[in-house]
Amino acid sequence: VDLLQRPLFALSAFTSMASFTTQGLAFVGLPFFFQTVLHRPPVETGFLMLPWALVVALSAPLAGRLSERIQAGWLGGIGLVTLCAGMVGLARLSPDASVPDIAWRMALCGAGFGLFQSPNLNALMSSAPPERAGGASGVIAIARLLGQTSGAALVALCFGLAGAAGPTWALWLGAGTAAVAAVASFARLRVPGAVSGR
Repeated sequence: VDLLQRPLFALSAFTSMASFTTQGLAFVGLPFFFQTVLHRPPVETGFLMLPWALVVALSAPLAGRLSERIQAGWLGGIGLVTLCAGMVGLARLSPDASVPDIAWRMALCGAGFGLFQSPNLNALMSSAPPERAGGASGVIAIARLLGQTSGAALVALCFGLAGAAGPTWALWLGAGTAAVAAVASFARLRVPGAVSGR
C-alpha cells in the first residue's frame, strides 16, 4: 500500500483500474447489446467480439516499442481517448448496423486498449523501487481485478435501472470510465520525475 504514496505509481494504478472497468463493462455488456439491441444470433455475437482481441494482440507489441520513446502519460492517454471514441461509436449503433460498422468500432476499442496497456505497465513497474517489484505486480493484479469486477457489477446495475436499455447504458458508462482513465493518464505528465518512456 505504501507504493500508492508515489504519485506516478498511484495515478498509473488508478488509470489501470478505470480502464479495466471499461473493459469489464464492454466484455459483459456487449454480448447482450449485440443480441438484444442489434438482434444478432449467438454465434455471430461471438465473432463480433473477435476484432477487439485481435487488434489488442497486434497493437500491444507496437505500443511496447513506443513506450521506450514516448511518455506513458501521452501514449496511454491517446490510447484511452481512442478507447472512449470506440465505446461511443458502439453505443450509437442502430439495429440495422452492418458487420463492418460493428467490426471497425470494436477494432478501434482494441487499438486504444492495446496502445494503453504496455506503457501503463511500464510506468507502474518503473515507478516502484526494484526491490518492490513483487508489491508492484500485486497492485497491478488488484487494479485489474477491481476494474473488471466493478465493470461487471456496473453492467448489472445498468440492467437493473434501465431494463432493455441496460446494454446501451453500459456502453455509455464504459465510454465515461475510459474518459476518466484518459484524464488520469494525462495527469501523469504533470508529476515531477515522470521521464520519457515512464
